[in-house]
Amino acid sequence: MLPTEPSGRVVVTGTGAVTPLGVGVDVFWPRLLRGESAVGPVTLMDASDYPTKIAAEVKDFNAEDWLDKKEARRIDRFLAFAAAAAQMAMDDSCFPAAPEVRLQTGVLIGSGIGGLTFLGEQIRRLYDSGPSKVSPFLVPYMIPDMASGYVSILHGLKGPNTCVVSACSTGADCIGVAYHTIKRGDAVAMVCGGSEAPINEIGMSGFCSARAMTTRNDAPAQASRPFDSDRDGFVIAEGAAVLVLEDYAFARARGAKILGEIVGYGMSGDAYHITAPDPDGDGAVRSMTMCMRRAGIGPEAVGYINAHGTSTPLNDKTETHAMKRAFGEENARKIPVSSTKSMIGHTLGAAGAIEALICLLALRDQTLPPTINYETPDPECDLDYVPNQARSAKLEIAMSNSFGFGGHNVTLAVKRPSSQE
Repeated sequence: MLPTEPSGRVVVTGTGAVTPLGVGVDVFWPRLLRGESAVGPVTLMDASDYPTKIAAEVKDFNAEDWLDKKEARRIDRFLAFAAAAAQMAMDDSCFPAAPEVRLQTGVLIGSGIGGLTFLGEQIRRLYDSGPSKVSPFLVPYMIPDMASGYVSILHGLKGPNTCVVSACSTGADCIGVAYHTIKRGDAVAMVCGGSEAPINEIGMSGFCSARAMTTRNDAPAQASRPFDSDRDGFVIAEGAAVLVLEDYAFARARGAKILGEIVGYGMSGDAYHITAPDPDGDGAVRSMTMCMRRAGIGPEAVGYINAHGTSTPLNDKTETHAMKRAFGEENARKIPVSSTKSMIGHTLGAAGAIEALICLLALRDQTLPPTINYETPDPECDLDYVPNQARSAKLEIAMSNSFGFGGHNVTLAVKRPSSQE
């Protein structure tokens, strides 16, 4: 079953998702296509003293459905999300239990922030009761790499086990690095993606102080409005998505269903500012063009782009400008672009993984998810943003952009499987 040499192709055989629009792909995807908003008042903490009082929270999630009862109550929420999404993805792929396979299967699930809620709880213990009351699990449940370590332990996956942390590009980078890990023959399969649970006192305080989030508290469902002229900041969100990637020859040999193929991964640095994008979009342009070059395609081959599209004034304008530069203005105007953050908010380190999953589902169903709340066009954001309603389309290749604080830029390209696969 195990290939002696890498095939050079990397395919997706399983998916799992924990999102503000539902737990599980079959729940999440139909609601996304209907244009439902998951944004509402914050319930995970008391937000009454915060300028932003809304978020996109994961509802109907019970960690005890996925983990031992004691463990479920103890670990940070981002770890529980990662464990659940990974279990779904592995079940979906019908991944083999054979020890020789799991010896060559790795894990690469990142988080932009890690266990911030658990950290906050332990800091309160420290100041209220002293250092002896701080949990011995503080460090392992806080550090971002533990999502990979935890999933590896749960499933006995002994291949490459690491973590990428690149802010809001994390999930996309994890998929891209996992893709290269398989291509060069260091693993036959990788369980990869991103997980984030930042809706807590310190997370909300930090983003509020940075004035990055919307304050449209009186209309939560309309608060995230990427590319719209009246956008005023992003909506913080939580969630996770995990993909099972496999060497093509290995997947074919074991009779796995192939959901799509990762064909390109581009990355770059702005070297400009710790939070603001380069106004020329230079880094984003290089990320997209590198992705197309690695995929061996031209701009005309791309049928859909899932934009980073955060609903912040600078990001949306800059990304639009960058897409015009990367694809050429004429081509850019022909490519449908949507920001699904309009419905589920910004899941930070999980966003790139969730949005890569959305691209796979769009290819599968030949349907584009909308950008909701697009009401007042911005003259500087003048592409086809699939406004307010999902749309049927003929797609072979889709791309996803993810950009992060620190000037990180990542683009992934995914391809629809052929009828023979």
